[in-house]
Amino acid sequence: MYRVLSQNENEHDNKNYTDKDNADQVRDDEFDAKRWKRRHIVAVLALLGFANIYAMRANLSIAIVEMTSGTDRRINGTVHHSPADFGNWSPMTQGVVLSSFFYGYIISQLPGGYLAYTHGAKTVFFAGTLGTAVFTLLTPPFARMGYGMLVFARFMEGLLEGVTYPAMHVIWSRWAPPLEQTKLTTFAFSGSYFGTVLAMPVSAYIGENFGWPMIFWFFGALGVIWCTIWHKIVHDRPEDDPKISTSELALLQRDAFSQSHYIVPWAQIVRSKPVWAIIIAHSAQNLGFYIMLTNLPKMLKDMAGYNMEKAGIASSLPYLLMGFQIITGGQACDYLRKNKHYDTLFVRKMACVLGFLGQSLFLILIMITSNSLLLVLFFSISIGLGGFAWCGFSVNHLDLAPQYAGHLMAVSNTFATIPGIIGPLLVGAIVENGTIGEWNVILYVIIVVYVVGAAVFWKFADATLQPWASDHSSFVGQLE
Repeated sequence: MYRVLSQNENEHDNKNYTDKDNADQVRDDEFDAKRWKRRHIVAVLALLGFANIYAMRANLSIAIVEMTSGTDRRINGTVHHSPADFGNWSPMTQGVVLSSFFYGYIISQLPGGYLAYTHGAKTVFFAGTLGTAVFTLLTPPFARMGYGMLVFARFMEGLLEGVTYPAMHVIWSRWAPPLEQTKLTTFAFSGSYFGTVLAMPVSAYIGENFGWPMIFWFFGALGVIWCTIWHKIVHDRPEDDPKISTSELALLQRDAFSQSHYIVPWAQIVRSKPVWAIIIAHSAQNLGFYIMLTNLPKMLKDMAGYNMEKAGIASSLPYLLMGFQIITGGQACDYLRKNKHYDTLFVRKMACVLGFLGQSLFLILIMITSNSLLLVLFFSISIGLGGFAWCGFSVNHLDLAPQYAGHLMAVSNTFATIPGIIGPLLVGAIVENGTIGEWNVILYVIIVVYVVGAAVFWKFADATLQPWASDHSSFVGQLE
């Protein structure tokens, strides 16, 4: 026989269910607070991805020295010299090899931004990294086929790697809340410098003990392993991730833009002074960075008398410092914006200008110092301070137009790749004998460019949503 519940009994049972739901919700919230957010997992994997990319980019700066000058190996206490495989390459020839990467890199920036929107930023980043890894693995046999084939391999690496930065900005336009954009973006980009840190000493050790071909095989294999993990774990959009919490999804969707809704206003972008401020600052920073990236082991060998293994280890220290500084700088910038309510534009300008001027100061100290330990210290601090400059301009695309951030990064990185082409050729033309005076000329050029970059960014930078980004009159409907 069924019993009819009284109103009080119904209310009592409903209250029990409500209390149970609330308790379950509290437990879910506590668990969600303790576990890693999905955007943080994306950031860690992005950091490791850029570390792989830059390790595959930077390893040639060590390997080419052993390819052209031979290797000294100690066997049973006796030093044996292995002759160079490519000892007839002139400094200018080596400069062409080192710069060939950037001929491909500059071509694929704008297509990379477009493909990230149309085919998925996760997929584009994956494809670019995997392709770079494949050509890294093929570098030794290509080099033995001839100078032209090595240039082709490096060109293809640049072409494939060129899509990665625009793709990453598209990812952060979807995965980064506005007040976390600086720290998440710079955290991911810091992998570039940690990858360089890894590449320098590891390449020197591998080359000294196993020969220069193993340098490329080792880093190429690491790249393939990372691609497997990235493809399995990361999703293009937060709503596609089955493991994301409801609270994180709500946070990310609150300020989300649907990039596929708009025609890119290229005419307004080209005429925008704040966009050109980013382009010039980005290009200025890259001139110094790329010259150091491809020549720092040689500089330490010529200016401080280091052998290549020691120079490889010393060359890694500046990028270790830069990696940490770009992370701490990003954290500091967002802390000032979120907790201290500093104006975003002021934070961007101060980070960029202090970074440039600090780098210039320590380059001047390098030119008046003869102590080898101080040279390494000053190089390290100068390159490391570039991390603060990055916190200013590299995230600024997301301030100006978050729905076009991938396109803006593609534009600025296209221009900022030109120094990568010019830098090695400039060094090859000026540094013929490896004298300190020749290297000082290179440092003077870098200082002038840094000062110009700082002045332009301070004068013309902006951090507000631009009129051409807030005007949605170019709505063309949802693309399927």
